[in-house]
Amino acid sequence: MRVWLTTSLVFLLTACGSANLEQHQDTLPELCLERFFDGKLKAYGIVLDRSGNLLRRFEADLIGQWQGKQGVLKEWFEFDDGEKTTRIWHLSQITDNQFEGRAEDVIGVAEGKSTGSTLYWKYQLQVPVEGKIYHITLDDWMFLIDEKRLFNKTEMTKFGFKVGEIILYIEKVN
Repeated sequence: MRVWLTTSLVFLLTACGSANLEQHQDTLPELCLERFFDGKLKAYGIVLDRSGNLLRRFEADLIGQWQGKQGVLKEWFEFDDGEKTTRIWHLSQITDNQFEGRAEDVIGVAEGKSTGSTLYWKYQLQVPVEGKIYHITLDDWMFLIDEKRLFNKTEMTKFGFKVGEIILYIEKVN
């Protein structure tokens, strides 16, 4: 009985906080992933702990290229403590509003869906911390502001509990 109550409570708590993609259905401008993430982009972001305290700042240079329904997005991150990392996404458009993404540090496949000016991604990421690798689930929300600017808010969870957050601003350079 105790296991059932604990499981029910965890499910209830995680379900209450989830955003709904359909509420963005009629928002404009419409986010076309292959149009926005094509060419050079610049990103600025922060990483927060589960209480909202600032852990790190970073900048990133991005270059995206699409051929038909296949895209590659290269990201070069530089953190305020000097750490530099690279991620290369291999993206596929499955339907008009469904996408998949793969990267070396992503476990399995990132699944995304867009509607209106919004894109929602969910995936597991391998995150190195002090010599250990943690598998963190990312709920990644992107909101197109206009044809050149996008905000990204990501909640990071482990076993259903929030462990941090990333807030990111991306701007087209070209």
